[in-house]
Amino acid sequence: MTSRRQMIAASLAMLAAACSPRPDAAKGAGGRRKVRFATDWRAQGEHGGFYQALATGEYEKRGLDVSLIQGGPAVNVPQLLAAGAIELGMGSNSFIPLNMAAQNVPVKAVAAFFQKDPQVLIAHPGTGVKSIADMRDRPILLADASKTAFWVWLKAKYGFTDAQVRSYNYSLAPFLADKRAIVQGYLSSEPFQIEREAGFKPAVFLLADEGYPGYATMVLAADSLIAAEPDTVRAFVEASGAGWKSYLHGDPAAADALILKDNPEMTADLLANAREQMRVYGIVESGDALTGGVGAMSDARWADFFKITSEQGVYPRDLDYRRAFSLDFVKPGS
Repeated sequence: MTSRRQMIAASLAMLAAACSPRPDAAKGAGGRRKVRFATDWRAQGEHGGFYQALATGEYEKRGLDVSLIQGGPAVNVPQLLAAGAIELGMGSNSFIPLNMAAQNVPVKAVAAFFQKDPQVLIAHPGTGVKSIADMRDRPILLADASKTAFWVWLKAKYGFTDAQVRSYNYSLAPFLADKRAIVQGYLSSEPFQIEREAGFKPAVFLLADEGYPGYATMVLAADSLIAAEPDTVRAFVEASGAGWKSYLHGDPAAADALILKDNPEMTADLLANAREQMRVYGIVESGDALTGGVGAMSDARWADFFKITSEQGVYPRDLDYRRAFSLDFVKPGS
């Protein structure tokens, strides 16, 4: 689902011009700081930690009155930030804050709650594909936005070529019709859909487990908010971290109820599958989180991601990648 996760240049330019300190912090219920946080898509299990923090009062007890604004096709997080319609937003992958840095947008990632980007490649079982390296010369169905995102890394690491690319519009029919085909997907989405609707268990390869260094599900904050209200940012990050630990290891019922209320198209089995996949694959609790705690980031990881992408021409090599993130609100990973 990478297509929903890319920014357009116009939005970035608007955000660069509009990010300025707000003179008065909005007050919500009980005098708590009002914070609107926009997610990257419709409410789902992959947002569960934020919903759990809201449902169990983690934000409230830290002096925040948080509203979660679910994303979707018509929701553009940079535009919402630019308009002052939200205080914080979700950054879906590491390209987003780096894109902002490249466009001189004063916004930073302040936490990364997914240590592993849940992007996967999917193959038919029993077709000789036992690793990503085996996909060379096979047709690979990619959404347009993916060609300038994780495809860059795949080409650099495995020698894949653009001749392999086939258009993917989120219909699985072309993949199901061609056993040689590979299709992109999201860990908790397409594999589950294929197994339920097509009746077979596909071969799934999580890019992060093959060395893809990108973070996902980051919290984005404008430099102006970071400077004027660091305690607000810190409180949101800490509460969200508590929410993620509770959602993964406690009772998720409160969060799931809010998710289902926001997104009636979601189902209990999809939520249970997403939560299970996040636990089994260590989406939240791996990498830098093992030493720095949930949400941790490290300069070394960002440097690795920037090195790969800049060498492939995505960013100028002299870009100061450190403008894309702040480690002031999380314990640095190792």
